[in-house]
Amino acid sequence: MNDYLIGIGKRLKEIRKSDKKTINAIASKAGVSNGLISRIENGRTIPSLPVLLNIITALEVEVSTFFNGMPSQTNFKYIVTRASEYSSIEKEDAIGFSYNYIFGKQLSSIGFEVVILEIQPDSKRNKVETDAYEFKYMLVGECHYIIGDEEVILKEGDSIFFDGRIPHVPINRSKISCKMIVLYFFLDKED
Repeated sequence: MNDYLIGIGKRLKEIRKSDKKTINAIASKAGVSNGLISRIENGRTIPSLPVLLNIITALEVEVSTFFNGMPSQTNFKYIVTRASEYSSIEKEDAIGFSYNYIFGKQLSSIGFEVVILEIQPDSKRNKVETDAYEFKYMLVGECHYIIGDEEVILKEGDSIFFDGRIPHVPINRSKISCKMIVLYFFLDKED
């Protein structure tokens, strides 16, 4: 993960400097502190998925462009965001409503699909690859996700974001169905 941490920081700095944008401009637009941008660029911290996507939006590039520009030697396979890491959003005149910010993406030219995936216990499927970045949010139950040669357990309220070109498969090892929202961000065929 350290290679990935450094890769995100280098990519952020590369795009920011090539577009002649200041740390302050990116931080203001992304709603974060200058210090956080500096720590990310210097490889001292990695942002949560929602914050990273806000920063990418502030850079005015597509998610696929940001990640495709990262060095290929990084070992990045996925980003997991635990339910406890989501931030609450307060809205006026919303008594009794609970808004938790889990994911944000400004769309322009990127292909986008949303599906609900339900996986029965003891389902079988081989690893697959897609031409998309995938974001999955667990609604019900838990799921073991195998991405490449790594496995991560997602529980209700957790999310994961990864490059679908890496062979992957979800496995439900529980006794009840699991259900998740899946967002596909399709890559340009030139990538």
